[in-house]
Amino acid sequence: MAKHKIELKGISVSFPGVKAMEDCDFTIESGEVRAVVGENGAGKSTMMKVMAGVNPHYEGEIFIDGEKKHISSPIAAKKFGIETVYQEVDTALFPSLTIAENIMFNKLIYSMDGKALINWSSIYKTAKKVIDDLNLKIKPRALVSTLSIAEKQMVLIARAIQEECRFLILDEPTAPLSTTEVEELFTIVRKLSDEKQVGVIFVSHRLSELFEICKTITVMRNGKIVVEKKDITPELTINEIVTNMLGTSFEEIFPRKNTIVGNPLFEVHELCDLNGKVREVCIALKEGEIVGICGLVGAGKTELSKLLFGADKCRNGKIFIRGEEIAVKDTTISTKNRIALIPEERRKEGIFVTQDVVSNLAIACVNKLINFFMFFNQNKAIKNANKYINDLRIKTPSPFQKVRYLSGGNQQKVAIGKWLAADADIYIMDEPTKGIDVGAKREIFDLIYGLADQKKGIFYISSEIKEILAVTERVYVMYNGRIQKELITSETNENEIMYYATGGN
Repeated sequence: MAKHKIELKGISVSFPGVKAMEDCDFTIESGEVRAVVGENGAGKSTMMKVMAGVNPHYEGEIFIDGEKKHISSPIAAKKFGIETVYQEVDTALFPSLTIAENIMFNKLIYSMDGKALINWSSIYKTAKKVIDDLNLKIKPRALVSTLSIAEKQMVLIARAIQEECRFLILDEPTAPLSTTEVEELFTIVRKLSDEKQVGVIFVSHRLSELFEICKTITVMRNGKIVVEKKDITPELTINEIVTNMLGTSFEEIFPRKNTIVGNPLFEVHELCDLNGKVREVCIALKEGEIVGICGLVGAGKTELSKLLFGADKCRNGKIFIRGEEIAVKDTTISTKNRIALIPEERRKEGIFVTQDVVSNLAIACVNKLINFFMFFNQNKAIKNANKYINDLRIKTPSPFQKVRYLSGGNQQKVAIGKWLAADADIYIMDEPTKGIDVGAKREIFDLIYGLADQKKGIFYISSEIKEILAVTERVYVMYNGRIQKELITSETNENEIMYYATGGN
């Protein structure tokens, strides 16, 4: 089997006010599984997008199998055998099409060769083979809109695999996956690298995973490659990787800061949704308390978060704020009662990616930014934005920068910052550190501690058990839409939480 190689030499990429990559050299060969790590804003995504043809205006040279090439577009990248699976699944899929149509979409669009008729039998047969190879429990004719985030992620991987793929870029592929699904993905990656000699670039903030699947590692910091290629061996430690990422020593798991818990703030009795994803949930939250809601993918955590915020309709149940029953029928009522939701899919539901930082930070507090004549006061909005850019250390060249151009960690800060501007009392945070690096994670944790010190109540929803243990005072473990167990965080451990998360009682 022929060997293939991609070489990036002296690659630099600039955006207005930002040097995203500076004089970077990077090489990967067939059959290699390479980890690429770094803080958000370190340049990882920029480098991946250069190879994927999304950043064609780069400086420097790219060689594919020894020949100089210019990757001018995603179509050009595909022709060179480079496939990419991005972290934000909903921006790359078509919800109104079937799973098979999404998997075979590139062939339907780019490989018809002037044909007027589509062989649908062949399309579905090929898609089913890919689905079977991945051991996915989904039906080719089902609509993508019916899938979970984890299943959508696997559809994207299936789409990439069915192409003539020589190099596969995986951007945070395990972020939405359960432990079982991660193992299935790893099995697929090993098969691709070992049997088909596909070179795999694995971008992940879950550093412990890299030791299971990757053979080598590249570390980026401030737009530069600080470790070009290092073998992943038993001697390599997470602390060493983090030190290279941050330029200083740093522990990923932080000690819980003591906060004084106050009066009852938020209570839920027998809450159920219309679809049976949330069943008879009873939970409570006090002033200054950080309460975890933990469970595996599909346990109902995200559905519960939307139900608490009024984004989904409830079938029955009661919600109380400071002892007074509130009918949370929609998000307007929630915001009036100072309830905030930071959703899991931040780009789709938490921010307006095509708008600037000023607009995003103003959206939840518009009533504070209008003048006597009920006109929007732009100067007040800019002042508001500058305050939270400084308070949250949002890295942006300007308050007028489009949010889509910020790193994942800075986008998350904007998603939280808009609710700080609205002075919410109850924060529902669904996977708040998903897809962000250890440095940004530290800042998010500090932000959460600061909210607790201000007597705000926080529901910290996560499938990352180590984070739950690090941040919370109590934890509700969900399984199959129900609260399986309530635990005191200081009196439990990862094994016990996993026991209840998998159905133990």
